[in-house]
Amino acid sequence: MSTPVRFPQVKKLATPDEIRGRADELNVALSFDDDVAADGPLSTTYEVSDASTGRRTVGNRFAILPMEGWDATTDGAPTDLVERRWRRFGEGGAKLIWGEATAVVSEGRANPRQLVMAPATAEAIGALRASMVGAHRERFGTTDDLVVGLQLTHSGRWCRPLGALTPLVAYEHPLLANRSPGAVVLSDAELFALIDRYVDAAVLAESCGFDFVDVKHCHGYLLHELLSAYDRPGPFGGSFENRTRFFRLVVEGIRARAPGLSVALRLSVFDFGPFAAGDERVGVPEFSDSYRYAFGGDGTGSGIDLTEAHAVMDLCRELGIGLVSVTAGSPYYNPHIQRPAYFPPSDGYLPPEDPLVGVARMLDATGQLQVAHPDLAIVAGGMSYLQDWIAHAGQALVREGATTAIGLGRMALSYPDLPADVLAGRPLQRQRVCRTLSDCTTAPRHGLVSGCYPLDDFYKERPERAELATIKRSLRSPDTL
Repeated sequence: MSTPVRFPQVKKLATPDEIRGRADELNVALSFDDDVAADGPLSTTYEVSDASTGRRTVGNRFAILPMEGWDATTDGAPTDLVERRWRRFGEGGAKLIWGEATAVVSEGRANPRQLVMAPATAEAIGALRASMVGAHRERFGTTDDLVVGLQLTHSGRWCRPLGALTPLVAYEHPLLANRSPGAVVLSDAELFALIDRYVDAAVLAESCGFDFVDVKHCHGYLLHELLSAYDRPGPFGGSFENRTRFFRLVVEGIRARAPGLSVALRLSVFDFGPFAAGDERVGVPEFSDSYRYAFGGDGTGSGIDLTEAHAVMDLCRELGIGLVSVTAGSPYYNPHIQRPAYFPPSDGYLPPEDPLVGVARMLDATGQLQVAHPDLAIVAGGMSYLQDWIAHAGQALVREGATTAIGLGRMALSYPDLPADVLAGRPLQRQRVCRTLSDCTTAPRHGLVSGCYPLDDFYKERPERAELATIKRSLRSPDTL
């Protein structure tokens, strides 16, 4: 077996010049400012427009990205663990908080402990939002420039509402069939009915006080999969108009029934074919030289064509949507393009490229879309791997007009106070900076609650940490590779 290539870890690159030098070696473009100013571009306000609610002011350029929780009750209501996480986000200083993935129907959950927006859980989710907003007010004195949303989702091919995989898909996928055995293709009637459930969930979100909902189209979940339903017959497949029909009808329904609610979109703007662990656990493609199922792909399985992503941005304008979060790919079949990391989940694969390449790829796509659609507030993602240098890159991107705001995903689990520290001119608390160790993914994939076990003292002290260590050892043993 060949020895996997080891890339220099970004945490060992001591200056912006060293990162620029590494980017030059990799022949990728990454912008970094040498210094970050507390009163610089990241501290400035911006406006988000929406056809229903007009313009809202967001108080700075930091955003908390929506992540999937694994610590709600089995009926989809928040627990103390969920509230702790949300309050930490509220106290952290970001002025755009994109609430975590919340299923619109119980059978659409990605895990048995994911939040569900339903009549039985709405009051508790509203109290969760209020607790987070209250935490922000307690620390910063005002919430006038705070904007809070909720991501609405259906996990489609990756549904695990009771633990076992029960895939509900947009079409039969020849390369993913072995990863989702027993998949059921949803009928047109079932999709039309699901549109109503999205709108129902949005109405409840409005009653809970959320400023916006995100109609999630990313990461291989159902609505993202609809965007690549090129071969599906009927009203939800084939043409671009048909493949975006679900989105358009959900938005129209929200406008009619929840007129005080803004709408946002989180979109995987490009996708690659599926990868799997090869020799020495390094990721290798499971496709050959062509792949037709990648929305935003060029047909090869490993290249990008943003033509239809630009068309979705145009559609957002048409629908009066002013807020978009950019991401890519899927954590299930090509995570190295979606969340670049040096250390993969223990059941995943080692990166087939320097993670800086993945960061640069994502930020380049974001910049292309932002420059072409300057009236949209676009949030960049995939930046946690930049670690100590995330604010240096974010400031440069905002200054250059390559994004409106920078999103914190995994970084916000270990270090939710990063925005407050940057904007106060304080040095980073380096012991809290996310090192992309991926335990926050390994743990929930094996039934443990969400959290940053390596860096958050609260999770270090929980009994699940010992269980996680045992799981990681077993997955790394030669017998399981």
